[in-house]
Amino acid sequence: MLRHGTPTRKKSRPRRLAAAVMAAGLLATTSGCGLLSGEEDAPESQGGNGSVEKSTITVAHLPSIDVAPLYIAQEKGYFKEEGLNVKIEVAASGQAATQKMIGGDADIVQSSYVPFLLAHTAGTAELKIVADAVSAAPDTFVLVAKKDGEVKSIEDLEGKRVAVSALKTISDTLVMSAMKAKGLDHNNVEFVTMSFPDISSAVAKGRVDAGLVLEPFLTIGAEKHGVTPIGDVAAGPTKDFPLAGYGSLAEFVEQNPKTVAAFQRAMERATQDAQDREVIEPVIQDTAGIDATTAALVNLPNFHSSLDASRLQRVPDLMVEFGLLKKKFDVESLLVSPSTT
Repeated sequence: MLRHGTPTRKKSRPRRLAAAVMAAGLLATTSGCGLLSGEEDAPESQGGNGSVEKSTITVAHLPSIDVAPLYIAQEKGYFKEEGLNVKIEVAASGQAATQKMIGGDADIVQSSYVPFLLAHTAGTAELKIVADAVSAAPDTFVLVAKKDGEVKSIEDLEGKRVAVSALKTISDTLVMSAMKAKGLDHNNVEFVTMSFPDISSAVAKGRVDAGLVLEPFLTIGAEKHGVTPIGDVAAGPTKDFPLAGYGSLAEFVEQNPKTVAAFQRAMERATQDAQDREVIEPVIQDTAGIDATTAALVNLPNFHSSLDASRLQRVPDLMVEFGLLKKKFDVESLLVSPSTT
């Protein structure tokens, strides 16, 4: 594990992000709305291996602590050293982020892998995966219910209303997988979509019977709304399951190989830094709008950057199992190796 000092951070951008993360709860049903600035590119800069093709890029992401390395790369100047001016924006969900990329409002987006694969295999767009982001660690992607309520475990979910961030994403897929592992009928659940920041409140108020949340909303939900965990969806067959990564349109990758390689190098450095809680906790305080005490309690996911085809293949395989994909898909065909850029 690498050890680094706590990075010096400018407060303005993270504070804007914290506000944007909370505002994202209002955007769960408006994935087509533009959050991005649409500013023109700055003049080309010199990167680590010569000038990049596009120096100013927009990176959109869904609200979670998964993107902490993205902000580390920004704040510690790793992007700048590579000749990149990265504009970071927040989308309401992985589907919304993916749609921004397809619509041309973002060059690279962070999302759960399911929307990427659905868009690509459906022919909506030809996509590439340029970097990994996170896999699930214990107690980081968890179903919660009202304390002392009717739902006390995964076994109680049949016939219930369960909140997830969006349909046909990793959220509802992992709930179905967790139910199947316990011999339950995952078709006998009514999924209700809402943004991660809103789920714990909806559970506490009885609008839904249970909800799937990831950190930091798991810790925030317990402290602010009193919801209680009823089951970890990333356990058993989905232990250490790949959750999210960074993708781009194949056309962008083909036209901007040096830009993509520069992004990959910066993210690799930042992801190494993110292995140290002393580095990551101050960042997630700002990105999630939480205090130091809460940040110390948050269960962190496993941060990754390098693309491992055998590990990521678990995602399309699970999608086939639950009918999101009709046939087996080789994920390696989408991966952009730094050696080829």
